[in-house]
Amino acid sequence: MGVDFSALRTLINRYCAGEENWVDSRTVYIGHKEPPPGADAFIQQRFPDNRVVSSKYTFWNFIPKNMFEQFRRVANFYFLIIFLVQLIIDTPTSPVTSGLPLFFVIIVTAIKQGYEDWLRHKADKAVNQCPVSVIQRGKKIKKESFRITVGDVVFVKEDETFACDLILLSSSRDDGTCFVTTASLDGESSHKTYYAVQDTKAFRTEEEVDSIHATIECEQPQPDLYKFVGRINIYMDNEAVARPLGSENVLLRGATLKNTEFIYAVAIYTGMETKMALNYQSKSQKRSAVEKSMNSYLVVYLCILISKALINTVLKYIWQADPNKDEPWYNERTEAQRQRHILIRAFTDFLAFMVLFNYIIPVSMYVTVEMQKFLGSYFIMWDDDMYDEELGEGAVVNTSDLNEELGQVEYVFTDKTGTLTENNMEFIECCVDGHVYVPDAICNGQVLSGAAAMDMIDTSPGPGGREREELFFRALCLCHTVQVKEEETVDGIKHGIHQGKSASFYISSSPDEVALVEGMKKLGFTYLRLKDGQMEILNREDEIERFELLEVLSFDSVRRRMSVIVRAASGDIFLFCKGADSSILPRVISGKVDEVKARVEHNAVEGLRTLCVAYRPLSPEQHQEVCRLLSGAKLALQDRDKRLSEAYELVEKDLILLGATAVEDRLQEQAADTIESLHKAGMKVWVLTGDKMETAAATCYASRLFRRNTQILELTTKRVEEQNLHDVLFDLSRTVLRHHGSMTRDNCSSLSNDCTDYGLIIDGATLSAVMRPPQEDLNSGSYKEIFLEICRNCSAVLCCRMAPLQKAQIVKMIKASKEHPITLAIGDGANDVSMILEAHVGIGIMGKEGRQAVRNSDYAIPKFKHLKKMLLVHGHYYYIRISELVQYFFYKNVCFIFPQFLYQFFCGFSQQPLYDTAYLTLYNISFTSLPILVYSLMEQHINMDILKKDPSLYKDVAKNSLLRWPTFIYWTVLGVYNAIVMFFGTYFLFDNTTFTSNGQMFGNWTFGTLVFTVLVFTVTFKLVLDTHYWTWINHFVIWGSLVFFVLFSLLWGGIIWPFLNYQRMYYVFMQMLSSGPAWLSIILLITASLLPDVVKKVIWRALWPTITERIQRFRAMKRFERAPASPCSDSLLDGVALTEA
Repeated sequence: MGVDFSALRTLINRYCAGEENWVDSRTVYIGHKEPPPGADAFIQQRFPDNRVVSSKYTFWNFIPKNMFEQFRRVANFYFLIIFLVQLIIDTPTSPVTSGLPLFFVIIVTAIKQGYEDWLRHKADKAVNQCPVSVIQRGKKIKKESFRITVGDVVFVKEDETFACDLILLSSSRDDGTCFVTTASLDGESSHKTYYAVQDTKAFRTEEEVDSIHATIECEQPQPDLYKFVGRINIYMDNEAVARPLGSENVLLRGATLKNTEFIYAVAIYTGMETKMALNYQSKSQKRSAVEKSMNSYLVVYLCILISKALINTVLKYIWQADPNKDEPWYNERTEAQRQRHILIRAFTDFLAFMVLFNYIIPVSMYVTVEMQKFLGSYFIMWDDDMYDEELGEGAVVNTSDLNEELGQVEYVFTDKTGTLTENNMEFIECCVDGHVYVPDAICNGQVLSGAAAMDMIDTSPGPGGREREELFFRALCLCHTVQVKEEETVDGIKHGIHQGKSASFYISSSPDEVALVEGMKKLGFTYLRLKDGQMEILNREDEIERFELLEVLSFDSVRRRMSVIVRAASGDIFLFCKGADSSILPRVISGKVDEVKARVEHNAVEGLRTLCVAYRPLSPEQHQEVCRLLSGAKLALQDRDKRLSEAYELVEKDLILLGATAVEDRLQEQAADTIESLHKAGMKVWVLTGDKMETAAATCYASRLFRRNTQILELTTKRVEEQNLHDVLFDLSRTVLRHHGSMTRDNCSSLSNDCTDYGLIIDGATLSAVMRPPQEDLNSGSYKEIFLEICRNCSAVLCCRMAPLQKAQIVKMIKASKEHPITLAIGDGANDVSMILEAHVGIGIMGKEGRQAVRNSDYAIPKFKHLKKMLLVHGHYYYIRISELVQYFFYKNVCFIFPQFLYQFFCGFSQQPLYDTAYLTLYNISFTSLPILVYSLMEQHINMDILKKDPSLYKDVAKNSLLRWPTFIYWTVLGVYNAIVMFFGTYFLFDNTTFTSNGQMFGNWTFGTLVFTVLVFTVTFKLVLDTHYWTWINHFVIWGSLVFFVLFSLLWGGIIWPFLNYQRMYYVFMQMLSSGPAWLSIILLITASLLPDVVKKVIWRALWPTITERIQRFRAMKRFERAPASPCSDSLLDGVALTEA
């Protein structure tokens, strides 16, 4: 008896843990029916159920998992260690001082993350328990979504969402098609057409569908939404008929059925194996320049902390080396302590000093920064200027971690179509054999003005020309994937293409195709419908022509063309092909190429989007060969895309050129003004597009990316063919470096157009050559560096014929250059997602190409014009605010802890705290945190109207200027100076043996309280001096914080608290305030602390003012004089700014 080892091997591979990943394909049994005898062995595979889990935690793992994630942050882990040290050894401060702030941060974060995950659990439950209709034994039953398994046949009605990934078996439409929107998957809001398997499309009842006996072989789950390879084996009389399955047959989970009454489909991927679930991958974490600076400062302060602890430890043991200066009798060590090894004692003392000084690292800074970013992001969403009435939407913030990065952008990478332009296509003209046709040029038999120079429809040359003209119109009516919708409304929106005649309208995933079909209607040829495989068009004589649709060779971004094969009523077979001129013209063997090419180039220069149209008659034998080629490629499970591409190359050849079309995509409102403002702000703008060079260049001129005096440098395939790449690069390099420094836009006056600058144009093919890894020869290794050097000296760069991956490569290349500039990418389509994710800041436009760019972006705006305010106003403000917040936090903690360090020199390095435990705990949490938080949310150092009018003010904060090391050192030195003034000022006051009114002498806790009082008032008044924009909220919080400190101190020292085992602060604060010298010292010390900073600001503003400071001074003078507003006010302000520029 023979043994089927292949079946056994398959069984082992499928059931052994971890081995299924190695299986290239899976077999799905429709309706869980076994194949007939003689077919492949029936091996029931195990697949996951349809449960979707987007939550992060469970009830059991929430606490350990959340704690692990929180303590992975360096700051949290550091404070945990400090807290544990305080618990383990005898430290000078209570563990509460470190534990309370830490656990407050941890608990608040845990509650926030727990609540967010609970919402995800709730959403998952709603999705998983959604009822779904499933066909079992010829009947329709309801199942909860999570109970669906691979192989189940499901029934879906119109406007329902697909519960898993399905293969379409049949639909309510006779031709077996259905319409679907995939907005939740790829953001494409247009209606897409999907096709049922030809052999099953006639099954439209539960009993008929249940009778289907078939298996599906397909690839294992993978995340590509646009790729699927499989085949279906349909058993008829025990004979298997194989049919190919592609992405046009797959209905993805999350998509919605539209304009189709119902469908039947079989589940092939379920649960976390669906393509939607596989695309749940989180975006990589982006870190802002401010956060990197903050971490650098943290390292410096950690080194300072260790140095302080080390110095005090060493000095303590030097002090104790003298027997006469050993610890006093009231603090003597026990014998056991004396017997401990000196290294252990030294290490314990070192840890104790670390604990004593650890407040120099501000744990609350992280909480405040998080709150500032989160709350600050609402100012973008609440901005009425960034609300679009047409869309009914405003700006969206997907991540608030990068708010301040909006004020640091140096390079802007923008898409063209739908970003700079409206992506609202309008058919302008077509050219047939050199004769130009303009729709609506003839009205009621009268030629409209301005159209006399054009060849009109009724003046086209000769019978032969008319025949080719009509063939061209038929080609455009047939070569597309447009669908016709008959109903008057879709999703509540009325449509119509026939005024008064019909309420039908066109829907397509491509706005270009709709524009072309509507253009043909205006020229006399109307596409009616696709029914039962027959495409119907209405010609000029109002006769209906029918063409049998035999094959569709779909468009792809590599070929940049699409084709259809149709059979006319006469029996003639045609292949009609349309696509980019670079894709069509090389395949043409006849036709008026020169005339059409000239018209295409003319339209491209005008900024129009052009396509060429060609055809090829096929004999029956050629058609059979084409069918054989395409069928073989479609049935392949391995390398199907490659084989299809090879088949298309063989089919789409020997074409006869018919003509070309021109479609206009208008520039968005204020796009040119926005780009000009970005240039004035010091940013370099690059346009990355898939369009041809001429069209893109025309758009760049219209949008003022290139000015009339911009000298254009070309690095294109055409030029590289004439010269080699090495010579071209070195020629361009010499050209730009010859005028480096004097002829770039940044050094030109914004009022003059006489200054020459450079603009570079490069295409995708040349970029690939430039980016290619270095070869053995010495020349190629430096291409990338030379290219970067050229780009750095160009004010604008246009990259055309770009693939999506190339866009990301360019952004990555600029990010990795030696200057490491901050980059921003903005786009509206799925092809822009790669560069949006790659850039430091990604912005999505809520355009007509769907919402995938919006969902993957950090910020989303309705129109390109809103980028101006987002960067020049919001970005500027965010950076100013958070840079002050970071510097201020480190400053106030130096002021806080340095007196503690100085105090050790006067207490024998005994680790005696200077401040009370309550003050240590609440200093960063309550007394000084709210004023800086409100400042970082409300501050406007200059009016937003001025920021918009004068973009050059953006340069004041460029390149992280407010968080550079000299500024950081100044703040630190200022903090040390203030600490010295506070400590020694109070010390000299006490050195005179100050008495209170009743003759009682001040003690050490009064000394510390006096220092702390001066400290709180000094750091708060420092913020008052830095505040330019005052609101009632600022006043309330700043003065309220000081009042709270005084009231708390009175309450803390005015009551004997029963839960404390000490009462050292009892009556201390009131006793201090009862002393006149104490009041005098507080006022004098606050003044002495703040005076140098005030003097420095006055001198700096007088001698080296920034543009911002000039405008601030001018506005202050204007307010002081109380002069009435005059029309020249704004021009005066502009003049102040331009003087500096």
